[in-house]
Amino acid sequence: MRALVFGDSGGIGAALAGALRQDGAEVTGLSRRNGLELTDQDSIRRAAEALADRRFDLIVNATGALVIDGHAPEKTIAATDAGAMAAQFALNATGVALLLRHFSPLMARGQRAVFASLSARVGSIGDNGLGGWISYRAAKAAQNQIIRTAAIEITRKEKQHIVVALHPGTVATRLSSTYADRHPTISPNESAKALLALIARLTPDDSGTFWDWKGKRIAW
Repeated sequence: MRALVFGDSGGIGAALAGALRQDGAEVTGLSRRNGLELTDQDSIRRAAEALADRRFDLIVNATGALVIDGHAPEKTIAATDAGAMAAQFALNATGVALLLRHFSPLMARGQRAVFASLSARVGSIGDNGLGGWISYRAAKAAQNQIIRTAAIEITRKEKQHIVVALHPGTVATRLSSTYADRHPTISPNESAKALLALIARLTPDDSGTFWDWKGKRIAW
């Protein structure tokens, strides 16, 4: 298997890349360490062009951020800041759309291939019963719509391709450390293994859907 992992320098991304290599996969990792910047379209285009002669059985986006430029998740709509919201969308939504634009053509053709992007349960509109975290929730909800819409187009052209959004759980990483005190956490390795097991079970009929790390569908 040939796999491409975006964000392989982060907690979940590194665990995913490591687990894939343990299973014998040939893994290519892209992150800020080697010049990939999701808020810079030219950076994404150049990275894709450098791999133009490659085809991948699995592409996983493990990038994302909860706190950007010191802006913590809002507890109330009164705390909404236009700049902070724009930054959330640039990274967690627009960046994912650009990854799909430039890298989905590198999915292996004429066979099963998966593009999976790590979203978040708080991005579910139907599952939102707590409120708060407006910018992060909205950006992840936008990512979910991008995944859903791209899946329709991609699988129309390649019937065996699968495009999904995945919730990795509340993982014990730097991203969640300040906000995980009220929620049980799992390790990056546990999350990675569960996500890869889920990905292995997906069929083309699952394209355009949203799943959690336990293998349960999440409402959009």
